[in-house]
Amino acid sequence: QVQLVESGGGLVQAGASLRLSCAASGFTFSRYGMGWFRQAPGKEREFVAAISWRGGSTYYADSVKGRFTISRDNAKNMVYLQMNSLKPEDSAVYYCAKGTQISPATVVGAYDYWGQGTQVTVSS
Repeated sequence: QVQLVESGGGLVQAGASLRLSCAASGFTFSRYGMGWFRQAPGKEREFVAAISWRGGSTYYADSVKGRFTISRDNAKNMVYLQMNSLKPEDSAVYYCAKGTQISPATVVGAYDYWGQGTQVTVSS
């Protein structure tokens, strides 16, 4: 069965960096776009970043553009989110998601499997 397992979250100060990882299994990883979303308490899940099946195309939310970088390693079935210059408003549970097509997508409905999430907390 499809499994997505996130890791790398934690508590950091504003301005710090974190690298999130997502280990995928149970499907042909290299055939699908992947995405990262986040959800803060009391808010809807929101798009953060997405990457195409081969990594040649990426999308970012305006709020993270220039600070976050999504990447993937198809040989290892891994997708990553490098987060730099973290801000308190980046605090949320971060979810890895499997897309339903090769292209990156920005909407929740374009993803069919989700990880359980990893908490990121940024203190001011």
